Amino acid sequence: MGTPTPKKKVSFWKVFLQQRYLYLMSIPFVILVIIFNYFPLWGWTMAFQNYKPGFPIMEQEWVGLKHFIELFSDDRFYRVLRNTLAMSIMGLSIGFVVPIIFAVLLNEVRLSFFKRIVQTITYLPHFVSWVVVAGIVIKMLSIDGGIVNDLLVGLGIIDKPIQFMAKGEYFWIIVVLSELWKEMGWNAIIFLAAIAGIDPQLYEAAKVDGAGRLRRIWHVTLPGIRPTILVLLILSIGHLTSIGFEKQFLLGNNLVVDYSEVLDLYALNYGIGLNRFSYGTAIGIFNSIVSIILLFIANGIFKRFSNQSVM
Repeated sequence: MGTPTPKKKVSFWKVFLQQRYLYLMSIPFVILVIIFNYFPLWGWTMAFQNYKPGFPIMEQEWVGLKHFIELFSDDRFYRVLRNTLAMSIMGLSIGFVVPIIFAVLLNEVRLSFFKRIVQTITYLPHFVSWVVVAGIVIKMLSIDGGIVNDLLVGLGIIDKPIQFMAKGEYFWIIVVLSELWKEMGWNAIIFLAAIAGIDPQLYEAAKVDGAGRLRRIWHVTLPGIRPTILVLLILSIGHLTSIGFEKQFLLGNNLVVDYSEVLDLYALNYGIGLNRFSYGTAIGIFNSIVSIILLFIANGIFKRFSNQSVM
């Protein structure tokens, strides 16, 4: 047998010339990313200053790592970090897995009319504001006419209504389930699209080999969408500490503040809210650095064991 001829490495400029129109089309988007994602990084210098509005940024008083030391010395910061990670991990384990299961089950529905109705109903909540969703959730969980308490009391599961919104131990799961209801259908769309890209002949071959519906799901559907699942999982892990603050702000109250406050809300209340712009910037830098570290760790692990990565 002859020695296989090694493939020549195609030069970058040759590829660039061949795909020059694609590169030209991407230029506006690259400019937007630079303007809105990289240029604002200049503002990180505020974290190392006692920033005061009205003065040029390079004429501010430089204080080094003072705000970071203050941040890591604050007991409230660690409580906020606990809340952020707890809700993120719970949301990742539930809010990531359920849309996959929902997409797979919906794909197995043979009545296209019913399938379209279910898909439309489930992704409509995505377009509803969190203000409206929070109002619905609070009303449903209230002790005065709340459907959840009425149902639990009617079934004899509890003796008297529970003040769900006043108990911190319930807050994390309330937030996670609320977000699941709001985003499940929308998040399932990308998995449905990935399933639609699977070659139908694979299902036919599995069916000929005697594989039932569950076997076809396990050996054809899930392996077919595996790259999509891994890429989205890596990106989701990178955002564990960046979960926003809208739902926590709207669903929280003074009775559950020790469980509802997250990093972004902490930066808003104790940074911008108190005109401590440098302190708020330090919180933002910590959040960004942790997200980058988590992204690289997750990407490295998946690349090593599954040969799938985003970089």
